Amino acid sequence: MDLLVTYDVDTTTREGQRRLRRVAKICEAYGHRVQKSVFEVVCRDTDELRLIATLRATIDHERDSIRLYSLPSGALDEVEHLGVSREIDPRGPIVI
Repeated sequence: MDLLVTYDVDTTTREGQRRLRRVAKICEAYGHRVQKSVFEVVCRDTDELRLIATLRATIDHERDSIRLYSLPSGALDEVEHLGVSREIDPRGPIVI
């Protein structure tokens, strides 16, 4: 399964800044960062469920927003970049 994960965490407080770092660490464990708050994730269904549960338990549901886009399998292999981009193999190893 291919996913695009985007998030917007309210960082106006220290706790919000900590949540932002936790959300980023969680996403880094599952996928590749392609922009500051955007991750491409290739995972199994069970990994997606774990990712969602972990993110749900981490965010402030009144202040933060996370969007997960389910993409057709292999969609991340067909991404077109404009401007500066890092060459990322979405199915390659994740270095934590």
